[in-house]
Parts: sequence; C-alpha cells; structure tokens
Amino acid sequence: MATRSLPYPLGATLVSGGINMAVYSESADLVEFCSFDDTGAETRTPLAERTGHVFHGLIPGAGIGTRYGLRVHGPWEPANGLRHNAHKLLLDPHARALEGAYAWGQEVFGHDQDNPEAMDESDSAGFTPRCVVTDPDFDWADDSAPLTPLSNTVIYEVHVKGFTQTHPDVPENIRGTYAGLASPAALAHFTELGATAVELMPVQQFVQDSHLVEKGLRNYWGYNTIGFFAPHGEYAAIGDGGGQVAEFKKMVKALHAAGLEVILDVVYNHTAEGNHLGPTFSFKGIDNEAYYRLVDGDRGNYFDTTGTGNSVNVSHPAALGLIMDSLRYWVTEMHVDGFRFDLATTLTRQGGDAELHSAFLTLIQQDPVLAPVKMIAEPWDTAGYQVGGFPADWSEWNGKFRDDVRGFWHGNESLLSTLSQRVLGSPDVYEADRRSPLSSVNFVTAHDGFTLDDLTSFDEKHNDANGEDNADGESDNQSTNNGVEGPTDDPAVNERRTRMRHNLMATVLLSAGVPMILGGDELGRSQRGNNNAYCQDNEISWFDWANTDTSMLGFTRTLLQLRRDNPALRPTWFRQAPETGHSDTVRVLRADAKEFTDEDWDDEDAHAITFILEHAGADAFALLLNAASNGVEFSLPSAPNQEWELAAGSDPDQHVSAPVTTLIVRDGSFTLLRSRI
Repeated sequence: MATRSLPYPLGATLVSGGINMAVYSESADLVEFCSFDDTGAETRTPLAERTGHVFHGLIPGAGIGTRYGLRVHGPWEPANGLRHNAHKLLLDPHARALEGAYAWGQEVFGHDQDNPEAMDESDSAGFTPRCVVTDPDFDWADDSAPLTPLSNTVIYEVHVKGFTQTHPDVPENIRGTYAGLASPAALAHFTELGATAVELMPVQQFVQDSHLVEKGLRNYWGYNTIGFFAPHGEYAAIGDGGGQVAEFKKMVKALHAAGLEVILDVVYNHTAEGNHLGPTFSFKGIDNEAYYRLVDGDRGNYFDTTGTGNSVNVSHPAALGLIMDSLRYWVTEMHVDGFRFDLATTLTRQGGDAELHSAFLTLIQQDPVLAPVKMIAEPWDTAGYQVGGFPADWSEWNGKFRDDVRGFWHGNESLLSTLSQRVLGSPDVYEADRRSPLSSVNFVTAHDGFTLDDLTSFDEKHNDANGEDNADGESDNQSTNNGVEGPTDDPAVNERRTRMRHNLMATVLLSAGVPMILGGDELGRSQRGNNNAYCQDNEISWFDWANTDTSMLGFTRTLLQLRRDNPALRPTWFRQAPETGHSDTVRVLRADAKEFTDEDWDDEDAHAITFILEHAGADAFALLLNAASNGVEFSLPSAPNQEWELAAGSDPDQHVSAPVTTLIVRDGSFTLLRSRI
C-alpha cells in the first residue's frame, strides 16, 4: 500500500492495496469516503490530507467492485450559496459507474421541503445509488478510430434503447442495450443505410425526474445528467454493477470495426439537481458555489440559461476541469470519436454573455486529446441563439437550415434566396468568418420535435400522453401536411405525404454540409403526432420494426449511395464559380435556366429553383426543386458531360428521355438529374 495519497487525479484511482480518493471542495470542512458492504453496512473514512482545495486519502482494502459515496461536512448557509449537509450521501463527480437509482422522498433533499432554509437531517443513504470502482483494463485489440472526414460524414441520431427494443433480429436478452446496438442486425442497418457515425442520445448516467415518476412516466431522452463519467446503467444488458463500462467499450469496438464513428450527445450545461428547491445528489453538497452559477447579489438562487433550474459554472476552474476531465476520459478510455453539446451556448457564458473566446472553447482547441475530435454545438440556449458563433473547427446544428427548408416545402413565400443559401452550405452564416459548409450540420428533424413521418402527417402536436394537457412542446407551423391528421386510407393524401418525406430527406442529403438523419425517419417511424416524446419510454418512441416503410428505406439508401459515390454532392468548400479554382462549382438558376435577378429573389410567387452541381473530373448533377402548388416547366442548360438522365426524384411517375432540354416537375416535388463523365 502506498504511504501517501495524491490530490490528482480526482475521484477513485486504483493503487497497490487499495484506492486513492480525491475530492475538490473550497468550502467543505471535512470529506468522508463511505464504503458499503453486501449487507449495506457503511464504513466512513475521513480524507485526512488536503492539498489546496482537494481533500484526499488512501482507502486500504478498497478495490474493483467497491461500492461507495461521499459525505461532506461544512457550513449550511443556503442564502450564501453554501449547502453542505453530511446527512446526505453524495455521488463522486468522477465516478466511473453508478449502481441503483434514487427513491424520491424528503431524504434526497438537503433542505426541509416545508422550510427551504432549514437543513434536513434524514439520512439519504438508503435512497441513493452507489458509486462503483470499476476495472479500467479492457482488451481493445486492434481497435482504431475510423477518422471519417467531415466531407464524407453522415450522422445518424439514435437512442440506445429505442433502436433495438423491438428489433426481431436482435436477441431478446440484449434488446435496448449497448450490446444490442453492437449486434450484427444493428450494425447491418447502419452500414447498409450509408451512415458513417451514430450520434447517441445521452448515455451519461441520468436521473428519473420525480414529476415523471409520480405520473407513471420516465425520462426517456436522458437530458438530466448526474454522472459525467458513468455510462447509464439501465442500458447495459449485464446490469449496472460496474460491468456497464466494459459493455459500452465493446459496443464502441464493434461500431468501429464496422467503420462507424461514435458521437455522444453530452449534457454539461446543467445537472439533475435543479434549482434551490431541487434535490442534493452530488455537486450541491460538495461545493455548490464552484459547480453552479448563482445569482449575483442573491446567492441562494441559481442563474439559469438552460430552463432546468441550474447552469454549470464554467467560469470556475473546478467545474470547467470536471468537464474537461470527462471529455478526455470518453476519448482516451472509451474511444468515442466526437461530441454533440446540448445547449452549448451556455458553456460559453462566463460572465453572462456568450463568448467565442471563452475558457471552455479555448481549452478544447488547445487540448491535444480533444483538438482532433469532432465537436458539434447545439448553438443556442434559453437566453440566446448563436448559429454561426462557434470556432471554425466546430460544426453546428444549423437550426436555420431546418426552419428554412421546412418553410420552403411548406410553400412559404419569399424563401428562394434563403433556401439557396441553405442548399449551398449556408454561406450567409459561415462564409464571413471563412468557415466552410462543413460547419453546418443539416437536418429537418431531430429527437426534439416531430419525426419526418409526423411532420408530413400532422398539422398540430398531439402530446396528450405526456400528461400536460398537450401544453408542452412547441407548436409547429411548418408541417407539410394539408389538413388530414394522422393515418388515412386516402391514396392521394398518402401519395403527397410520401413526396414530401422524399423532398425533405433529399434536401438534407443533397445540400452542402454534414447531413444528419433522425433515427427511424428512413423507416417511416411515427410518434403518433407527439413532438415532445421525452417522457415516453414505450411504443410511442421505440422503433416499430414490424411496420418499416420499405420504400422510404430504399429511397434513403439510394440517395446516400449517390452522395457517397459522387463528390459533386458532398463539396468541401463554398461552390461559387469555376474561376475560384475550387474543384466544386455551382450555378443557381431560375426554372427557365436564366440567372436570378434581385427582383427574382424577391418574387413572393416564385417557388422553383435549379442547382447545377459540378466537380472536376466527376459526374455533374442538376437538382430541380419545385415547392409550388402547380407543376413547373424547367429549362435545362446543356449537360456538362453525357446527356441528362434521371438519378432520383420524389415523383414516381417522372420519366426522362435523352436528350432532354425541358422537364415538367410536378407540384411539391424534386428531380435530380445526372450527367455522367
């Protein structure tokens, strides 16, 4: 056994004969390591050494499998932002795995719920999960990151549980788990579709919200994190006794072997502890002021730009260090390939305003572990919209793409100019900062909102199952449905809906930038009109493999194959004119093949546009979009290579006979023509 403990790394670290435990707290007086045996008996060991603001000590006999928590002694002064309460068993912020779940009651609250200023003295140990010391060893063998260039990347946003929960070709005992996501059937779907990266909705340990539990619902999405290092235990086929770490690693290894990158949707902007009336799980009781932003002049309350009750205090070294340690851990130990940051704008707020040169962004950029990793921002929070405001080496969920593409196909007026910008990679957003189209993650649907099927089948949200009288979720006025709600036997309505799904999917996959598909859109997945299914851990959210829309699946595969095989459909820079010297060029034309004038762009009645996409030495394409309520005759420029031929389209009755100089594209449809070299 070592004779002296160390203040770093934080958390539990295996050493000869036991573990080294280190916990950061500026305001605590004493930190105790609390271990539990198989009977639940607790043994408390004070961390007797202190270096700076880190309490640390050696725990003899502890090792792999040890269950533990922390008790932190210190002042209870809520009005001054101090919430220490040693009656509460706290989670180690650096714990690699958690076992068990919270039992909601007064015991998990540091304050008396009837008198928030008073400390509650009930012991929470019987109502909280345990941290688990895990085995860091794992045979990665020849695992290597695919390192897919952004120009070739196709992101598939997916929920670990929902994807395989009802999959008939996944063994029942591993459905809904990390192991299920690594099964041959799952891997085959991803690769045959043409995805290059799976973006996993939150897999860091999260908490089931009390208000949902009371209503018999569950937090399905998982945006309620409490363990930034721990894979969520409920997604492990092996259970949550620590083996979830190895199972997660096996999943990553299998996805890499199939050529797929793993991107994690991470929630570092807030935690599950809520505001001043929320529970005390970890950070509140360890060092409330260090980990959370408090209101200036009112330290008893939380400064919140996330809508969840709290915001992580990225202006403090402890909180920022925790995030950086976590990111490095997932890259070095878990081998993930990238991150999508939920409400990323909050992480750039040091003094209140979003800052391009914030400490968070600067640390990532200069970190040799994180600098090469794919970084994707959700560039907004409740206090601001920051699309285009992240560094050049970041990509962003482009909410403008979603809104403008939906608006165009909805038939909104005066959108041609804006739509052209979105198809070209949003140069109006990124070009002024010399950022490429690859800064834009293009999507029309994501987990939050309608699925593609529902976007084209419902005019209004139907969130009644959420138990909030359909008051939750945003109203969507850009549905492409026309009056008939939900499933119908009307063939004309269904034919139009199919065209609209094809139009929207094609615009995502044929535009410059990084395309993202909401998992299940290629299968025709519906949430029955629920556009806020965050609490629906059931058939509303799970993939319905028994009712796969094989036509939509085949269409999506075809477009992704075209994109993969043809560089003109996946440019790496803004395509302007041949004299720029870029390999990729574009011409944007009216339906009559003439250049747009300023007056044309302002024409409220114009809904048709042509893009001629070329790449030196490769096939060229003509993308014809018609969002009008009537058919439009397009004139075609001379084919750059061989005569134009039909490559894809949303009108099943569209035919092209070479040589073609004009072509009628029916109402609400697209046509993609190809000129082979």
